[in-house]
Amino acid sequence: MTGCGKRPVCLTIGGSDSCGGAGIQADLRVFEVLGAEGCSATTALTAQNPSTITRIEAVSLAQLDAEIHAIFDYYDVAVVKTGMLVDAEHVALISALLDQLHKGPLIIDPVMISSSGKTLLDIGGVDALMHALMPQATLITPNLDEAAHLLGEAVDDPVVAVAKLAEQLNCAVLLKGGHGDGDTLLDLLCDGDGEISRFSHLRQIWDADQCHGTGCRLASAVAANLALGMSLTQAVENSVAFLQAT
Repeated sequence: MTGCGKRPVCLTIGGSDSCGGAGIQADLRVFEVLGAEGCSATTALTAQNPSTITRIEAVSLAQLDAEIHAIFDYYDVAVVKTGMLVDAEHVALISALLDQLHKGPLIIDPVMISSSGKTLLDIGGVDALMHALMPQATLITPNLDEAAHLLGEAVDDPVVAVAKLAEQLNCAVLLKGGHGDGDTLLDLLCDGDGEISRFSHLRQIWDADQCHGTGCRLASAVAANLALGMSLTQAVENSVAFLQAT
């Protein structure tokens, strides 16, 4: 089965946000707004609000395995998007299942540290992400801090960094500029052929509620737009515009 009313199906695999602003809740809302059917598999339950995370409880590997299989047993999943993945064991399971079950685009939002500063993926998990899951990726969507972590060096020149990451990971990279300075922000897309597209926009004056989950929403918008048949560059352009308008 494809989805309700033949809408393309997007699966988000990530953490549950108790305040609903980020994580799988935010992803599912974006999928719905953009016209895709949304499904989810939960890696962790979190107690949080836009300013802090007070508790994280990982979902068992057996439960996560069952959730992912339940979706693929019934739906023809067009695109998968991942977010918070907890640890190396969860990453290894997700990698193995997607390698077996999914042949379409995979969007990885490499969630490592929350906006409030809490570690969401330990060193072992980051290593597993880079060596087990990222080789399957169509696109990864790091912010400047995450890009520096993946590269193992500071990002002094975002253009150089996005090209280096794309070559290193052998996939397209959308480097988000929201953590940069200045009133004009620049998101950079380096596609699989090494071509760089630039998407500039004014910094929005948002409160904490609006800022919370912006990375989740951008990545899930790209996933939905890819599922709807857009090219990668068009999907990113439309997703950046969507985020600025919401």
